[in-house]
Amino acid sequence: MQSVAGGGIQIRSALAGDAGLLATLGLETFRDSFAEFSPPDDMAAYLAASFGPGVQAAELAEASSLFLIAQIDADPVGYARLRLGAPPGLAIGQRPIEIVRFYSRREWIGRGVGPALMRAWLREAGRWECDRIWLGVWELNHRALAFYRTWGFEKAGVRPFRLGHDVSTDLIMQRPVETEAN
Repeated sequence: MQSVAGGGIQIRSALAGDAGLLATLGLETFRDSFAEFSPPDDMAAYLAASFGPGVQAAELAEASSLFLIAQIDADPVGYARLRLGAPPGLAIGQRPIEIVRFYSRREWIGRGVGPALMRAWLREAGRWECDRIWLGVWELNHRALAFYRTWGFEKAGVRPFRLGHDVSTDLIMQRPVETEAN
């Protein structure tokens, strides 16, 4: 486990036995972030398909994927997932890596979990010898957009994101791995 400065936040790599924890965190944080914007049936179907323990176990087993869990006194307060690869249709760097998920529990937003996870991700991306880090973020998620911009992410493109019958637009944002903005 790696200690990160600020508020006693600990960052650790997820283990195979964390599939249930990641399913719970994923379901809770995604629902808290987006349920008010989606029909309940569409949200329920998306959560069931994306955050079951079996889905998380398969993602944990991917060699090109890494999950980090943020904890305070052994209480999980956030998590994120990295995956090697470029966004479809966009050339971003020679060895790009994606931040697939990046969430804090609602009560921990604004309390240092996001910066602690971002610093850890930038270190991991560097250890994997990646040159660019990228992510997709809903174009109307202004809080997340502001956070990513403070870390030096810039718009590189767009892609559709389907949640049930609704198709929204995600901005593809990217930045170099080698420098930290914060």
